[in-house]
Amino acid sequence: MKRFNLDYKGRKTLSLAALAGWLLASSFSVYAQEIIPLYASPVPNTKPSDIKETGVETGLLKGITKPTLEYYKPAPDKASGAAVIVIAGGGYGVVVYQGEGVNTAKALAEKGVAAFVLKYRLPNDAIMADKKIGPLQDAQQAIKLVREGAAKWGIDASKIGIMGFSAGGHLASTAATHFEKAYVENASNTSLRPDFQILIYPVISMRDSLTHGGSRDNLIGKNPSQTDVDLFSNELQVRANTPPTYLTHAADDKLVDVDNSIIYFEQLRRQKVPVEMHIYPKGDHGFIFRHPGWMDPLFAWMKANNWVKN
Repeated sequence: MKRFNLDYKGRKTLSLAALAGWLLASSFSVYAQEIIPLYASPVPNTKPSDIKETGVETGLLKGITKPTLEYYKPAPDKASGAAVIVIAGGGYGVVVYQGEGVNTAKALAEKGVAAFVLKYRLPNDAIMADKKIGPLQDAQQAIKLVREGAAKWGIDASKIGIMGFSAGGHLASTAATHFEKAYVENASNTSLRPDFQILIYPVISMRDSLTHGGSRDNLIGKNPSQTDVDLFSNELQVRANTPPTYLTHAADDKLVDVDNSIIYFEQLRRQKVPVEMHIYPKGDHGFIFRHPGWMDPLFAWMKANNWVKN
């Protein structure tokens, strides 16, 4: 299978996708080390509710009220010092926790990257005073927690990235473009800026011409204000200090239009933010479950930036 690669300087290459399957269970020797509550104190921005978490058996989580990080530790001889917070997608209506979260964290840990799977609250008026900022609060708190605990986990505090899939890509890119305003407490002495961002078939925009309707409806409502549309259209929030970025998408994605990644790439390029993009001609949404080797170019990018050793 061929893959179209485009880096931020406009160079184009064609290469063959690797055949090795990244999801083969036999290749994984890492397991969750720790489940870490995201907040030591009461969870912010909450309302009393009797909603219960469901979906543990299927790996598709809903009703999350107690967000956590699930830590996957790399082997000491492989550890690079880098860490990635992994945010699964699901249209802001469910979290594809196992398929996009845990499996990816294991693959990262095998490459020497400390991986933290974020179990985040889904926007819901029944449990939140302001559902628009709930997921972002959890993403910012995750960055804060990992950065402040870097020494304990053997992590380089200047090598903490964020990775998101689909709507999780929207949340990751929101964290990567809204870090100058803290939505969590006691963050004045801790940088909330991810050091890099990895976005997999991401929802980027809330604008009508680009957005995934379900993600937008769930996050900012069916009749959002123009202010909210613009605020959460992350292509409009790119600045020169936006973190270095890796993007990948399928050109035939029928759920989240590839133009989300393309327009984000263009905005990053114009701001001279280092960005690399890989567009597969086919694969549709969720192509990671059908394309063995999709992480190979990602690891090459991470190696080139000294976030993995080999």
